[in-house]
Amino acid sequence: MRVNHEDSVEDMIRKGRDLEKMVLARAIWHHLHHNILVYENRTVVFE
Repeated sequence: MRVNHEDSVEDMIRKGRDLEKMVLARAIWHHLHHNILVYENRTVVFE
């Protein structure tokens, strides 16, 4: 997600929240489709 010098603090907070939602949704999708492998304290995501 891009931010620039014209964004206000409220804009950056909103963009950050939107980005967190997208990342969580993607992580849940990968988990449900068994595309994530945890091995020796490392996480591998297969796409």
